[in-house]
Amino acid sequence: MGSKKGYFFKKKLTLFAFVLPGAAFMTIMIIFPIISNIIMSFKNVDLMNFATGDSHFVGLKIYQKICRTEVTWIAVKNTLVFTLWCLVFQFPIGFLMALFFGQDFKGAGPLRAVNVVAWMIPMVAVAGVFKYMFNSDIGIMNRILMGLHLIQKPVEWLAHGNTAMAAIIIANIWKGVPFNMILLATALTTVPQDIYESASIDGATRIQRFLYITVPLLRPAIISVLTLGFIYTFKVFDLVYVMTGGGPGSSTEMLSTLAYRYSFSEYNFSQGAAVANILFVMLMAVGMIYIHIVTREDEN
Repeated sequence: MGSKKGYFFKKKLTLFAFVLPGAAFMTIMIIFPIISNIIMSFKNVDLMNFATGDSHFVGLKIYQKICRTEVTWIAVKNTLVFTLWCLVFQFPIGFLMALFFGQDFKGAGPLRAVNVVAWMIPMVAVAGVFKYMFNSDIGIMNRILMGLHLIQKPVEWLAHGNTAMAAIIIANIWKGVPFNMILLATALTTVPQDIYESASIDGATRIQRFLYITVPLLRPAIISVLTLGFIYTFKVFDLVYVMTGGGPGSSTEMLSTLAYRYSFSEYNFSQGAAVANILFVMLMAVGMIYIHIVTREDEN
């Protein structure tokens, strides 16, 4: 009996030993910073009192100040506009590419690999390349458009609000399309081919097979891709920071860049923490909606 108890104790101890490193990593790298950030947003922490620890509790004053600041609502609007425009283009393009590369044809493998490599390129590198492409003096974008006689003189893409927003949207779409394609192409491989064959025998067209077979069977994957795309795009920082820095003015200011500016340009760490917490809560809400939808789908 004693040996049996000892066996179960050793088994639990072994499981605990496997779980402990991951739990410690989660606590140190994720949970602790989140809690510290929340606490900081309720204090008046700036560059002067950060090192000395002389900050004191101010309650919701930081959040009230942020909500009364115009740039906060500009950042919210810009973040939503940026996210929605990116999703509107990168999801359909990714879906079409997944359908295209899902077919067997010569050269499909290398082309898939090229798309995977494009997705693996760091966002900072992508931002640097597109910043060069949209440069008004030496950028290739103006050369192409002028060569096609679509514009008469170089456009200062990153110097004006609307064109700067369009530039970062195009860059993010280019980066996000391969991600959508990879996930949707993987999901397409799970659809049984005999269903398509039966539908073809019954006289279903390609469009009918897509609408009544592919889309319904890929519904869980579509929801996942859209949710992940929303989250990744909504919190984007490096792309915007490298290409425009949130400018000109506040025309491309996002919640992520606003949090950075408050913290590391103005050294108002409390306001930066508060904006980051608002961003975190909004993304948590999206995540909870996704979990609710997935749970309901599983129950049905």
